[in-house]
Amino acid sequence: MNRIILFLFALFFVQVNAQTSTIYSKAYGKNTNPAIIFIHGGPSGNATLFEATTAQKLADRGFFVIAYDRRGEGRSVDSTATFTYDEAISDLNKIYRLYNIQKANLIAHSFGGLVGTLFTEQNRRKVSALILAGALFSQQETYDHILNTTKEIYLKQNDSLMLSKITEIEGLDKNSAAYRKQCFELAGQNNYFKMPYPTDEATLLRKNYELSDFYTNNIRNAQAPILFYQNESRKNIDTKPTLKNIKKKVKLFAIYGQQDKIFSEKQLSDLQTIVTKKNFKMIENCSHYMFVDQQQIFIDSIIEWIK
Repeated sequence: MNRIILFLFALFFVQVNAQTSTIYSKAYGKNTNPAIIFIHGGPSGNATLFEATTAQKLADRGFFVIAYDRRGEGRSVDSTATFTYDEAISDLNKIYRLYNIQKANLIAHSFGGLVGTLFTEQNRRKVSALILAGALFSQQETYDHILNTTKEIYLKQNDSLMLSKITEIEGLDKNSAAYRKQCFELAGQNNYFKMPYPTDEATLLRKNYELSDFYTNNIRNAQAPILFYQNESRKNIDTKPTLKNIKKKVKLFAIYGQQDKIFSEKQLSDLQTIVTKKNFKMIENCSHYMFVDQQQIFIDSIIEWIK
């Protein structure tokens, strides 16, 4: 009897432990079509917005599209996640194995751009094309730009309280979670991530997303950035040198919103020089989430580049 109880307990433990390390993913379209893997932002992000609005539409245009949430983020609940680049690269390799993919096109959004770039650096034979979509690539330049431009806003408003806040942020450790968090909070408070003039199509896409099960499962792990900055040694990186090396063997593209205010003109000019002008696209009336803000242009650009 005791052996039976021990066996049942062990079985329960294995099942629970397996659940904590499961990576959420879902595929759209025929697996015989060219593969696209979407790498979401974060840390603490998920792929729900892309999956709800864009994954099936890309699949309908002839792609095998996979959306997934990194371990410990979104729907991939895992209490043991370490939130390091190595772990993120390992997770992506698991997606390749799970769907039996030899080579894929990577759409890397926001923080996912850093993950996608480092993955491609290590696994060039597995990547047909790396598409940077509103992706981070030179973190400190982004933070500096956010602080400098918001400072200009508050100087014009004569807002001494917020100017004092910016001074406080500038004094933080630039490799800390608090520094990153407060820089992006400033950007959010000043609508740096918002489409300036929402179209009817973009408004409908967001409305339908908010009414969907995807929005219900828009899970955010508030501890993810803290643990990332605690466990990852490469906290604040510039991947431009890596991108220059990657493009020698992998097709490299970049698509950004003209009104994505977390990037300076110099940053985007530098990136265009790396990927080349024909592989770089800026979309007007578009901010950070170009696959919603200007979805048709986004999808047409992907098809133009990789199909």
